[in-house]
Amino acid sequence: SALTGLLGIQRLQLAEDSVQDAMIRALQTWPYYGVPDNPAAWLMRTAKHRALDVIRREKVFYQKQPEIVATLEPAADEAGPVSDDEIPDDRLRLIFVCCHPLIPQEDQVFLALKTLCGFNVAEIASAFLSTEAAVAKRLTRAKQKIQDQGIAYEIPEGADLVARLDAVLQVIYLLFNEGYKASKGDSVLREDLCQEAIRLAGFLVSHPAGDHPHTHALLALMLLDAARFAARQDAEGVLIRLRDQDRSLWNRGLIGAGLMHLSRSGTGRDLSEYHLQAGIAACHATAATYAGTDWPRILSHYDLWLQIDPSPIVRLNRSVAVAKVHGPRAGIEAIHAIPENARLESYHLYHAVLGDLEEQLEDFKSAAAHFRRAAELTGVAAERAFLEERLRACGVEL
Repeated sequence: SALTGLLGIQRLQLAEDSVQDAMIRALQTWPYYGVPDNPAAWLMRTAKHRALDVIRREKVFYQKQPEIVATLEPAADEAGPVSDDEIPDDRLRLIFVCCHPLIPQEDQVFLALKTLCGFNVAEIASAFLSTEAAVAKRLTRAKQKIQDQGIAYEIPEGADLVARLDAVLQVIYLLFNEGYKASKGDSVLREDLCQEAIRLAGFLVSHPAGDHPHTHALLALMLLDAARFAARQDAEGVLIRLRDQDRSLWNRGLIGAGLMHLSRSGTGRDLSEYHLQAGIAACHATAATYAGTDWPRILSHYDLWLQIDPSPIVRLNRSVAVAKVHGPRAGIEAIHAIPENARLESYHLYHAVLGDLEEQLEDFKSAAAHFRRAAELTGVAAERAFLEERLRACGVEL
């Protein structure tokens, strides 16, 4: 974030390459010479020197070289003071920069996730039920648009901040989602990403530009979901279903904070997706037992959510609530009635939900087929182990 601030947003790729080179250099030297007293300053200095070397070699920058070097050389390794009117966080400010109105909003989100949140193309594609090729193409197009239109590195202010808020919230939401249910790796849970998303949302709600009902609703959703982290996995990292979780492990402090922000989100007139998702999370978080969960209320939230976003993913999630209220067969019918159903065929949770509902109907052969397909599609080792256990429970060996 700091390096992009020095180089300008047009030089995002150079900033990214320079930081990667600095990290590689650290891996090569620190094991032999020791970790420096200020690792962050060392990385910043090394990355900055690498960027300077590249700029000096570029002929196109020949005439501007003295001006660029003069700007970079005396720059402090740490960011300067931030005024009271600015967003007090480098990453959050740059997310606002990436969400420039000249770039289509979905491309803004892709760019921020890739450049500032560390997502790879596969993770972005998974979040949007898209293909890696399509995501890569849109990223390239967004970067080219920045270059062609000379979009400057500018920290938006006032009304410009508010105009970009929705895209920024979507970035934070997807950052949390990737942490809450990772798309790859050994564990389904990446608490570091969730904590970063909550931190960024916390900065937003404390700033006039971000102190809006839907920002509080998003923060409420994340806090209520984060409250259940300690009960989601056992000591070996195996997933524990909501019905089997030890609710005494849920963090009551986070639940209280989430409910407070949910209350504050009710001050406006608009109902956002974050309000409805936070309402669903609150139903789970305040239920004393799994059997005592208010599923009809959850289903009513999903019905309202569909009016805002009738996407296949929302419809799939709603089918679980339909099954809880009207039975597993009704849940399966709701899934089969989803428009563009084919888009979900490569989504592992589509098969996992169908497998669970078929198992409830004691159609163990169909359930096993869905669990097997879900296990093949997931990129998370812990989730694969969980699905394979469900497969064995159907009386089918791997």
